Amino acid sequence: MSRFLRNKTRRGVLAGVLVAAVLPIGLTASAAQGPGGAKPAPNAADAKTKTTTSTTAGSISMPANVVTSGSPSLGPAGAIAAKPYMGWSSYSMQVYSNDGGNWINEAQITAQSDAMHKKLQPYGFDRINIDAAWNGGTDEYGRPVPSTKLYPKGLPALIKHIHDNGQKVGIYSIPGISKAVLDANYPVYGAPECRTGNLAKQPLQQGDYWGFGYRVDMDNPCAQKYIDSIVDLMASWGVDFLKFDSVTPGSGKNDLSLDARDEVKGWSQALARHKIWLELSWALDINYADYWKSVANGWRVEWDVECYCPGEALTAWPNINRLFPKAADWWRHAGPGGWNDFDSLNVGNGTMDGLTKDERRTAATLWAVSAAPFYIGNDMTKLDQYGVELLTNPEVIAVNQAGRPAQPVSTKSNKQVWYSLNADSSYTVALFNLGTTEADMTAKFSDLGLDGSATVRDLWARRDLGQYNGSYTAAVVPPHGVRLFKVTPAKKAAIRVNDDDLRVAYDGVWTRNNNNEVPAVSEPLTVNVTDTGTQTPPVAGNGGTRTVELNNDNSGIVYTGSWSRSTGRGLGDYQDDVQYTETNGDAFSYSFVGNGVDYITEKDPSQGEVEIYVDGALKATVDTHADSRSAQQTVFSISDLPNGSHTIRGVKKSGQFMLVDKLVIRQESLLNPGTASFDKQAQADVTTEIARDPGELASVANAGKLLVKGTDYTVAGKVVTIKKEYLATQPVGSTKLDFSFKGDYRDDVHAATADGASLTFAFKGVSVDWVTALAPDQGNADVFIDGKLVTRVNLHSDARLTTQPVFSKTGLTDGNHTLKIVKVSGDVLRNDQLRYTLAK
Repeated sequence: MSRFLRNKTRRGVLAGVLVAAVLPIGLTASAAQGPGGAKPAPNAADAKTKTTTSTTAGSISMPANVVTSGSPSLGPAGAIAAKPYMGWSSYSMQVYSNDGGNWINEAQITAQSDAMHKKLQPYGFDRINIDAAWNGGTDEYGRPVPSTKLYPKGLPALIKHIHDNGQKVGIYSIPGISKAVLDANYPVYGAPECRTGNLAKQPLQQGDYWGFGYRVDMDNPCAQKYIDSIVDLMASWGVDFLKFDSVTPGSGKNDLSLDARDEVKGWSQALARHKIWLELSWALDINYADYWKSVANGWRVEWDVECYCPGEALTAWPNINRLFPKAADWWRHAGPGGWNDFDSLNVGNGTMDGLTKDERRTAATLWAVSAAPFYIGNDMTKLDQYGVELLTNPEVIAVNQAGRPAQPVSTKSNKQVWYSLNADSSYTVALFNLGTTEADMTAKFSDLGLDGSATVRDLWARRDLGQYNGSYTAAVVPPHGVRLFKVTPAKKAAIRVNDDDLRVAYDGVWTRNNNNEVPAVSEPLTVNVTDTGTQTPPVAGNGGTRTVELNNDNSGIVYTGSWSRSTGRGLGDYQDDVQYTETNGDAFSYSFVGNGVDYITEKDPSQGEVEIYVDGALKATVDTHADSRSAQQTVFSISDLPNGSHTIRGVKKSGQFMLVDKLVIRQESLLNPGTASFDKQAQADVTTEIARDPGELASVANAGKLLVKGTDYTVAGKVVTIKKEYLATQPVGSTKLDFSFKGDYRDDVHAATADGASLTFAFKGVSVDWVTALAPDQGNADVFIDGKLVTRVNLHSDARLTTQPVFSKTGLTDGNHTLKIVKVSGDVLRNDQLRYTLAK
């Protein structure tokens, strides 16, 4: 069985204990059958018959602070979710111990709480989360109750001990309702008119990934009352946190064949009445990110971090490495009230983590700069000194708790610079070397949005490094290693802020991109240079679309995991080579500008399934298995993307091998024609027409060397003429002239269509500029500073223009200011870039 399948099975075994807890009297867990048929059997020691605790209706005390809903912006937990939480989860050790259903016993959890209190709590760790298998039966209302075997003194007594240590407590549940609870037809506590037998959606539908239960009919008012009764019971025990697992779309089911969104909303509403944190799991579908943000305080973005190798290790480097592309997809969805969950940070003990020291620090850095919930999965009674140092560095913790998720400058290589702009105008910068060899790595300040010099501080070493102008280079970053810095701009520096930065607040309905953006792009004009004396006739137009073929060894394709290249195979591959891997979870990714992409590879008996993601969303699971080998097969194709910036990622799911042979990109052609001919003995200028406004043509270059405008080429309207005098200097053969076009800042914009929609930006400085798009579909916008109307800006233009300075205000007093922009007219208002200058 592959590790991937062991992962799903073992998780199902532990979750299956939840089913054992809700069986009626006389049945065992082995008799339970979910709608999906047979499932992994729970641990026999936990497959108990129904039990009833001494908790009765009369003994349940409702807390005094019950409210009708959580804060709209901070989720069900309210203000406490303004920062990512710090704590511990039991699941990694449940897997490692290979006795998951019994490991979370009273003595073990007590020991973990006491260890946290002594070692980590002074640094902010204060959550003890008990994962699957905590429960042991139901009460007479069909509500799960704690296992008396695991907690002989009662779970409330254990929770009291944890609370007395100054910590909070979390437990676990999954969507759906079991067949046993349906058949038992229990009364719903507090709603005698409701019975559990009427709560399943009809016809019966699978409720969770494993098929343990049925989907709940949330259109039935009794369903919400039943969920409320369960949450009220948990709250009476003192529960502060709920992990809700197997949530769909996600959890390996993104096609809406399973959909738990309505149940998640019901649980969210119930938990908000008690300010209980709601964390969703696992591998949530990014297509529904806005929905998850509206109902939860956190969401797992990927599969489990555990390696599922009991007694050997908690995790492995590939499980950390695969999080980087997920973090690049999800970063802009996190913020106060809801956080991107990367699963347990298992870096506390080198003898069991499964990572090198460099990899442990890299993982801790990724969690910190991503503002991911900073919770560990180690046995806290056995933390080593290095692990404690990683987990208690106050400057690294401050980065995490600042709640400013980092983004990559680029993911086009394994040497990646990630950064975030902080509220005080400083930057957090991480240099990740995801490659296999050491390397010097440079952070260019301009890539961060900083124009000027800055001081640099090493946060892991807690040491100031000095002031640098324009960039900083870290020497010899080890493979799988990292450097983490705070970059503080010097006086008079200017800071550029992109439209998607968390410091920009939007009011009204705004969307990012959605075909409102114009990306920067380059396109070659290929000139066939001859020396025959025969003038070649003009080339016909290209119909508005061009294709770009990329071999598997293209430097822009990023391979994550253990990939190798096989050449000279003689099997019909494109350019006679392929890239291949044998490890499930390994991936390739490629970022491009265009409107379509094809993944072309070999199909073969040794190959299996590949998950294809576009812009972070799972688009298809393609099967590359075949009874016989066939080369250059198009296994995935998409052609209806908005013309803009996109990323395709393929992840190995099964089979012995996964191969990459070629990618084909389709782009909107900006040159007509895209090819031309020039003969040295019959010289004539070459012309092409550009599809963008001539002011958007940034440059023309040959092998990286810029042509001189006015000398080597001229622009008249939309016609670009390459002068014959320049072409005469080119050698016979194919000359590629790269036409580069400007784009929106970082290739994206935010846009609103309703008049009155607005954005605000708070800054400390002496001047501020607004740089954005002009377009035929835009109208006027009012600009306010510190609450006073300064001017009305006309954003209309006959052509779509990028990065246009439309507003500037200088001479502000050195202090805190607020810029506000309000849509007045036009079909669309676009926001692209804000810029402010620090005091001298």
